[in-house]
Amino acid sequence: MNVTSDPYVPREPIFPRSVKGRYRSIKYAILLLAYGVYFLLPWLPWAREHGPGQAVIFDLINRRFYLFDLVVYAQDIFWLAGLLIIGALLLFFVTGIAGRVFCGYFCFQTLWTDVFQFIERLVQGERNARIKLACGAWNARKISLMSVTWLLWLLVAFVTGFSFVLYWGRAPQLFIAFFTGAAPFPAYATTLFLTASTFVMAGLAREQVCTYMCPYARFQAVMFDEHTLIVAYDTQRGEATQGRHKPDKTVLQREQRQQIGYGDCIDCGYCVQVCPTGIDIRNGLQYQCISCALCIDACNSIMDAVHFPPNLIRYTAQTPAKRSIWLQPKNMAYGLALLVASILLVWSVANRKPIELGVEQVRQPLYVMLSDGHVQNHYILKLNNKTSQTVSYTIDLQGMQAEWIARPDKVITLLPEQSQNVDVLVKQPQNISAQVQQSFTFVVSGVELMQGVRITHDATFFNPEVH
Repeated sequence: MNVTSDPYVPREPIFPRSVKGRYRSIKYAILLLAYGVYFLLPWLPWAREHGPGQAVIFDLINRRFYLFDLVVYAQDIFWLAGLLIIGALLLFFVTGIAGRVFCGYFCFQTLWTDVFQFIERLVQGERNARIKLACGAWNARKISLMSVTWLLWLLVAFVTGFSFVLYWGRAPQLFIAFFTGAAPFPAYATTLFLTASTFVMAGLAREQVCTYMCPYARFQAVMFDEHTLIVAYDTQRGEATQGRHKPDKTVLQREQRQQIGYGDCIDCGYCVQVCPTGIDIRNGLQYQCISCALCIDACNSIMDAVHFPPNLIRYTAQTPAKRSIWLQPKNMAYGLALLVASILLVWSVANRKPIELGVEQVRQPLYVMLSDGHVQNHYILKLNNKTSQTVSYTIDLQGMQAEWIARPDKVITLLPEQSQNVDVLVKQPQNISAQVQQSFTFVVSGVELMQGVRITHDATFFNPEVH
């Protein structure tokens, strides 16, 4: 007989119960910090000699990112690559030591889902009330409660999307322009997209994002080992020889339970009820676990109520390491790579030159034969002042005997954060060199405020081939 099954399994709604405890308090603190930074940072003023008076602003039109006192230009995009490498290494390093704590405490999906669930509890009540409401028929009360919940979700989602847009313009002006219909179309489109995605991900999809959409849930196992700290249930203590048992009048004290062989787990189910992904931590390590540790708080509150020792569920390793988890070879390698990448990035930022020089040779035509017998090559020098001051530089040519002119001048004055192109025409007699290609160097030297600054860029002079 052929047995067929539907590959699609409907989602079972999860109604997490609220809990108080150490790890829940830590999560609240991180949530408040993250929300404070995200929503308030675009409004933080910042005094600059030149540029917008906003602490963080990503100016796409002028291709500049302002991060407090640091101005990042489009040419500095490799810094972004460095940040991504550091972020990846930090994720690997933390995962190797403490498992999936990033997901449980710092991930945007977790932070926003926490707020959406808080709104749900505020409007609809605790877990049992929400279950009853979800299972009940649609009536005026259910429609009103669901409508208020969704409206508050949409409000949070809209503020989330709009706050993101404020990073890309001057917040006060963009705020007014947005609500008067004068903002550019991308501002409205981005806000709409982020509002919809936040509403769906944090309000409707929730744990499905962590379980099915996020690749981290699948490849985290390659960063785990038996010494990695994970949220785990103490099976030996919780089950003993006779398994779990709910307290009753005959078996109430812990000593009585131990004599019979019952474990410390009273099978209250609180650890399952608070889990945001709906798993039972007592079944062992599961890829759905985001290491939020709420089950630890739940279990400890029950252990305290029945006067049992705490930490039946706790952060622990499958196999205790003989030496510190920090000194495991894998974690030391991650840590060393993270340290090197961070040092290189900081060094690159700290040693950035105040001016950037780019040289582009005009290749149509590659060279020009002049009527006086000279060969002329054309170059475009691109100078970019990366300071907030007006500065001057001189342009020179070294490594080749040649006549040359610069337009507009060989001394260039640049305003703060100004870029300017300089046309340079280099010529020499046709027979002065038998080489088809000659190498030379453009040298840009600072004067006055920029004395001691010297930037070089190699270039090539092309002669006609001699037959």
